[in-house]
Amino acid sequence: MKAIAINRYGGPEVVEYVELPDPKVAPDTVLVRVRAAGVNPVDWQVREGRLDAVVDAHFPLIMGWDVAGVVEQVGAAVTEYQVGDEVMGYVRKDAIQHGTYAELVAAPVRTLAPKPAVLSWAQAAGLPLAGLTAYQGLVHALAIGTGDTLLIHAAAGGVGGLATQIAVARGARVIGTASAHNHDYLRSLGAEPVSYGEGLVERVRALAPDGVDAAFALVGGGEPLDSSRALVKDPARIVSIVDPRVLAIGGRLVFVRPDAADLAALGELVRSGRLTVTVASTFPLAQAASAQLLSAEGRTRGKIVLLVS
Repeated sequence: MKAIAINRYGGPEVVEYVELPDPKVAPDTVLVRVRAAGVNPVDWQVREGRLDAVVDAHFPLIMGWDVAGVVEQVGAAVTEYQVGDEVMGYVRKDAIQHGTYAELVAAPVRTLAPKPAVLSWAQAAGLPLAGLTAYQGLVHALAIGTGDTLLIHAAAGGVGGLATQIAVARGARVIGTASAHNHDYLRSLGAEPVSYGEGLVERVRALAPDGVDAAFALVGGGEPLDSSRALVKDPARIVSIVDPRVLAIGGRLVFVRPDAADLAALGELVRSGRLTVTVASTFPLAQAASAQLLSAEGRTRGKIVLLVS
């Protein structure tokens, strides 16, 4: 099969479009013929070796954790899927080696859910990691619900846009930080936008004089945590997905986990019309390095996706 792999850590120059053996199919896995693979910031961070201290990696290393495709073969113990089923998944395993930037992926059933028919392949590939990050942060960590006022830092990004929709679907009022050119986009998702930078706390208090009930920080740096601490009534309801310093102020750090039930719940939100996936850019599989460079700029509204022919 064709795949995007690296043989050492480094910059975009280490990314190779290569021929590799087809994956083995274990009893609890299915072989997925990939139609699209999502690109996430963690992918180029893996390429640069930033996760090496905490996760084992083996070379050649196929990058990518998001996938959408068609089941081509099922493991001997699999009852959940059959050949021809359309699926999406966050295929993160215990070690990093057999990723989703490939024509074929062996995916444990615990990482998959049925693909909603209303989503394109690109949209479905853009949903799992970002959608699960948003869902697990909002539902499991923050217990966001009706009557809550939620502040989302970086609300227009790949995770932020999904988090905004999920929170609105759960009955919350959402105030989202974003650059001015993304304010109309946030309004279209049901959020009240505010700009980053000096005076953020005052701008949020102009909308919510008593502060907010919870904050979800999707970017690092001092401003998200400092402003959240000033605005949130209970620090236990401050969650970050990137900055472990949140623990020192009494909040929580969320690192997304594969979860078939959570992914299925996202699928139901999609089918009900309460959640959609914005695709910012698509690239052919062979141009994965260019897709990662765009991701690393950190200014993309929505998801970047690789299309696999």
